[in-house]
Amino acid sequence: MPITAVLVDDDEDLSQVLIPVLEDFADVNVVEVAHTPVEALALMAKYELDWQLLILDIDLRNGSGLDVLNACSHRLPHQLIIVLTNLSTPQVRSRCLSLGVDAVFDKTAEIDAFLKHCQSLKRHGP
Repeated sequence: MPITAVLVDDDEDLSQVLIPVLEDFADVNVVEVAHTPVEALALMAKYELDWQLLILDIDLRNGSGLDVLNACSHRLPHQLIIVLTNLSTPQVRSRCLSLGVDAVFDKTAEIDAFLKHCQSLKRHGP
């Protein structure tokens, strides 16, 4: 059974490329895409108990992924958050990890590691 994911990224071109790769390579089913923090929070509420993976960019339209992370403090144990961003400075990584993110990857330099991490979730269970 695929991992149910919500993708939060304002780069629509990346989303269109990333979704089929996640489906084929890592058995991740992206059920919906949000482009803003408000959309992200609405989708997380819509799939409240069903989402297993949140793939989150930090730099979003009309806000920050950090706002989404702040709202995730009461997520369920099976709900994982992976940050995939171009803003992967040591400070951003530290802040994300302090907010409970399970992993942080740079979109440019660590996409292969991100995909391998997603693939490993299926083996170990989200």
